[in-house]
Amino acid sequence: MPRLRDLGITVGALPTGPTNSLADVAGVGVGHTTVVRDEPRPPEGRGVARTGVSVVCVADDAFQRPVPAGGAILNGAGECTGFLTASEWGLVETPVFLTSTMQVGRVYDAACRLMVDKHPDVRDDVVIPVVAECDDSFLSDAGTMQVEYEDVRAAWRLAHERAVSAEPAEEGSVGAGTGMSCLGFKGGIGNASRVTPAGHTAAVLVLANFGQRHQLTIKGVPVGRLLPPDPYADRTPAGSCIGLVVTDAPLDSAGCVRLARRVGLGLARTGSVAHHGSGEIFFCCATGLRASSRDGRLDGVPLAGTEFDPLFAAVVESAEEAVLNALTGSVTTRGRDGHVQQGLPLDEVVDLVGRR
Repeated sequence: MPRLRDLGITVGALPTGPTNSLADVAGVGVGHTTVVRDEPRPPEGRGVARTGVSVVCVADDAFQRPVPAGGAILNGAGECTGFLTASEWGLVETPVFLTSTMQVGRVYDAACRLMVDKHPDVRDDVVIPVVAECDDSFLSDAGTMQVEYEDVRAAWRLAHERAVSAEPAEEGSVGAGTGMSCLGFKGGIGNASRVTPAGHTAAVLVLANFGQRHQLTIKGVPVGRLLPPDPYADRTPAGSCIGLVVTDAPLDSAGCVRLARRVGLGLARTGSVAHHGSGEIFFCCATGLRASSRDGRLDGVPLAGTEFDPLFAAVVESAEEAVLNALTGSVTTRGRDGHVQQGLPLDEVVDLVGRR
C-alpha cells in the first residue's frame, strides 16, 4: 500500500529519517500480529475478528537500563497500563503493546509472561507493562477474546528482530490497527519520523481510530467535506488514538511529557477535536539518556528550554503524517454484522490536494 509521500503529498518542513518511520531511531523495532477470522458467533464459533496486537521494542535492554518516559492525555476515555508508573518514576522497562479495548487483559498477561521468560529477575521484582488500546468493535466482535498468547509472542519476537535489523514495519490495517476506523475511513497503524537541525530523530507511531469524515483535513484542504458522505455518518464518532513518540534525543521524564503533549497538535491538523468518547493518550520514550536502575539517575544531562523547539516541530509533523499514513495504508474492510469501513479513495485525494 502507498504511503502519503508515494502520492506526491508532503506535510511539514523538517526532513524525514531514512525510512520515515520508528525504525529511524536506533534500537527500536515494531512487530504486528493480525487476527482475522470469520466464524459463527459463540457457542458455535468465535465470531468475526478484525483485530490484533502490535509491539514496539523501544530498547532491548530496557529492563536492565530503564528508558526515560512520560505521557500526556488529551481526552481520557481510554486505557494505558503502566502510564501511572511512568508518570511517577519517569521510566519504562518494557516494550509498548497496542491492542483493542477488550483484549488489554490478555495482552497484559502475555506481556508479563514474556518479560519473565526474557528476564528471570522479574519473578523477584515484578514489572508493569505498557499496554494501550482503542475500540475496534465497529468491525470486530469485541465480546469474544480474540487475541492469544501466541499472537502477542509473535509480535514481540518480530519487534525485537526489527530493533536489530532496522526494518520498518507495515502500516494500515495490521496488528492492533486491523479493525480501526479514522476520520470516516479505514484507519489503523501509521508512523513517520523527522530529523532536527541538531541531528536528533523523533518518530511517532499512531493507532488511529478517531474522528468523523467531514473533519478529515490534508494539508489544510477539507478533504472529508469534499468527498461523498459517510454512509455511517449517524454513528458515534470513532473513538481514540494512541500516539507513541520515540526519540534518540537526551531527555528526562519531564521532557518526554512535553513531547508527548505535542502529538495532539499533529492530530488536530488532520481534523481531530478529541470527541467526548475518544481516548487520546500519548506516550513518549527517549533513548538518548538511560537509567542504571529504577532509582532514576540518568547517565547524562537532558535538553532544556528552547532546545526543545525543533523536537516539538518534529513531533507535530510526524504525528500528522503518521495519521495520514495510517489512512493511505488501509483498504476497505468488511467486518461484523455486515459493517463496511471504506478505504480512503486515494485518486480522489490526490486530485483534491494535488502538490500543494
